[in-house]
Amino acid sequence: MKALIVRGGWDGHRPVESTELFVPFLRDHGYEVRIEESPAVYADDRVMAGTDLIVQSVTMSEITADQVAGLRDAVAAGAGLTGWHGGIADSYRASADYLQLVGGQFVTHPAKAPELREGGEEDNYLEHLVTVTAEGRTHPVTVGLADFSLTTEQYWVLHDDLCDVLATTTHPARAWQPWHRPLTSPAVWTRRWGNGRIVVTTPGHSLDVLQDPSVRTIIERGMLWATRTQTEQGA
Repeated sequence: MKALIVRGGWDGHRPVESTELFVPFLRDHGYEVRIEESPAVYADDRVMAGTDLIVQSVTMSEITADQVAGLRDAVAAGAGLTGWHGGIADSYRASADYLQLVGGQFVTHPAKAPELREGGEEDNYLEHLVTVTAEGRTHPVTVGLADFSLTTEQYWVLHDDLCDVLATTTHPARAWQPWHRPLTSPAVWTRRWGNGRIVVTTPGHSLDVLQDPSVRTIIERGMLWATRTQTEQGA
């Protein structure tokens, strides 16, 4: 099996260090790992045709029409796509074709009360619960996992009905926020695209979150589940 890690974009999500956490796991499970520092590889038809799993960690940044077309085509042909946090849910904001592929887009992470903010990224760290859905309780990516709490950025994402939501998180309506009732947002979802499988995990802002046992389990299981199946490989 061949895994392609594509990383880059905003340095605040530490794309190099975060992806390196998962390279040993992939190699231990029999993957040949190739690492690229930009999405330019997506336009290489030969490389993409031989890739079984794409792990992307590219926050914001830009993608060209031929690159996103190559990514979409590879997934439709059976390659898996997965990633976490802004590396997949806040990538290539200007590309509608990319957003349609992954099915969800980061829009905000609510902050603490104004009087508690000190001007750093910790202003956006909120304790919140990640709740496994009924579907998630039986899905291979999340089966057996209990609900769990995190203190980190709590992503609010826009999504569509093709997403199979395995876990959610609820944003409360606090006095300093402009919304008027709690909002439940997907925290983990899967998606089918042609013959391919997609897994998006929204927690993962920092290395300590990625090493949380529940988060890491979801990401690693997601890699295995998304990988091109033997049937898709033509076996």
